[in-house]
Amino acid sequence: MAAPELTSPRSPRVLAARRLARRHARAKERRFLAEGPQAVREAVVRHGDAGRGDGDGTLVEVFATVEAAERHADIIDAAHAAAVPVHTATDAVIGEISQTVTPQGLVGVCRFLDLPFADVLAARPRLVAVLANVRDPGNAGTVLRCADAAGADAVVLTDASVDLYNPKSVRASVGSIFHLPVAVGVPIDRVVRGLHEAGVRVLAADGAGERDLDAELDGGSMSGPTAWVFGNEAWGLPEETRALADEVVRVPIHGKAESLNLATAAAVCLYASARAQRARR
Repeated sequence: MAAPELTSPRSPRVLAARRLARRHARAKERRFLAEGPQAVREAVVRHGDAGRGDGDGTLVEVFATVEAAERHADIIDAAHAAAVPVHTATDAVIGEISQTVTPQGLVGVCRFLDLPFADVLAARPRLVAVLANVRDPGNAGTVLRCADAAGADAVVLTDASVDLYNPKSVRASVGSIFHLPVAVGVPIDRVVRGLHEAGVRVLAADGAGERDLDAELDGGSMSGPTAWVFGNEAWGLPEETRALADEVVRVPIHGKAESLNLATAAAVCLYASARAQRARR
């Protein structure tokens, strides 16, 4: 392994990557950071699946310490095979780029992944997660991960929700950001209208909902195309958003817990729909 090529945290290449920690820089460059071996591995796979190793794919470049490059040689080899530039760097350089307290020595610079909302609808999705007014980046990334695990077809973030490419969102998705079609910045009324036109039933998840998730399952109404709308962590969904949905559904609390957090409720709802749809098929 050659000696580290990047030794100065103030070099132009390092500063360019570091700027992607800020939202306005990400929006201008349409690039974001993926930290850690899991995220970079999934970025390489996505890049390869796109079949565009000519520089127009997902992954722009990779920064790695010598130790990380040796430990994760499979990732580095895959990046080289996809014609993605790999820069070895000192711990100080990686620390300058990274947004974590304890960097894992591997950071990828990636191009934005989101699709137009029309493309999401054109794919005739059967299970969609909609994040409306979700402000916490960790929650947004975790819901995306839950949607991926449940086999959802897409995730939509409304214009009032957090930036999908916030480093905390990307980390919390644990690589799932590279797996699912995602649309961002769509007004909630347009989201619901588009889903209805695509034949998708829209359910708003809210602790004050009149309908019970168990009753929905028992009634057999969840086996068709379904979108779940999840609201703000602190105050849930506003009345005007609930009014747009076909039903407002609560997750039943059988024990003494006061409520469920956003990500847990999302996992329960998405898996309930996934099970109902698979049982029908």
